[in-house]
Amino acid sequence: MIALGIEGTAHTLGIGIVTEEKVLANVFDTLTTEKGGIHPKEAAEHHARLLKPLLRKALETAGITIDDVDVIAFSQGPGLGPALRVVATAARALAIKYDRPIIGVNHCIAHVEITKMFGVKDPVGLYVSGGNTQVLALEGGRYRVFGETLDIGIGNAIDTFARELGIGFPGGPRIERLALKGERYIELPYAVKGMDLSFSGVLTEAVRKYRTGKYRIEDLAYSFQETAFSALVEVTERAIAHTGKDEVVLVGGVAANNRLREMLRIMADDRGVEFFVPPYDLCRDNGAMIAYTGLRMYLGGVRFALGDTVVRQKFRTDEVEVVWD
Repeated sequence: MIALGIEGTAHTLGIGIVTEEKVLANVFDTLTTEKGGIHPKEAAEHHARLLKPLLRKALETAGITIDDVDVIAFSQGPGLGPALRVVATAARALAIKYDRPIIGVNHCIAHVEITKMFGVKDPVGLYVSGGNTQVLALEGGRYRVFGETLDIGIGNAIDTFARELGIGFPGGPRIERLALKGERYIELPYAVKGMDLSFSGVLTEAVRKYRTGKYRIEDLAYSFQETAFSALVEVTERAIAHTGKDEVVLVGGVAANNRLREMLRIMADDRGVEFFVPPYDLCRDNGAMIAYTGLRMYLGGVRFALGDTVVRQKFRTDEVEVVWD
């Protein structure tokens, strides 16, 4: 079977086409800004403007027509309401016009599920992106959240710090490059609260120190990464110890960061567990993960009526009953 997935939870519009075994197409376009963050209305307008051309590009890349698609999937949430509504409307239109089943997918779950295309079985997942930071694992038929941010996602924290430094959006790659030139560690707040995390403190203090003019931005970038990433690795290791699982995956846009990968790999090696990071195009927000998860859900017996496809801006990961695994 072939599934088409539409991702549009935030600044990226992605369309993916997959089978159970492979990705046939995975195309996307990301709204970027030099100053400030992403406005929901601008994201929605971006998605609406590019949806048709991206759909054509995906079908051409896959070498199929829309008639060859068996299932239509879309990102139902969590995310920005206006952006979510654009992709949900498009998915409904396609499902109605071509008489295909429609599946609403939880964006966070899809980030972990796509790793199973590569042979991962039952991992602890560290999901790190702009708006989300969670440690997830499948227990009792649901993806349980073993730890999460109590305030802002690690990606948003990095992007906000980058904006304060005046280096634009997205800030992740730019902060990482600056951090490589860091020469000393500057102490910043380290906030792990039980199994949860907080990044507002490290962000506020890093910005405060920057504004004093007494510190090199390279050292601040290095210190920011080391502090925040150490907290992420600590909570992930605790989840592995608690669940007894022998696989850990790193997913989400911040998974592109090589220092975070290195720190997790060292921890995984020390614990004797397998560590996996998907190809970056499948780590970032993308339509292929939505298509793949939607296909797995459909094959597992999940069905949606049109009335079930209302978008859910605050769609919790542990609300979804995983009957397909």
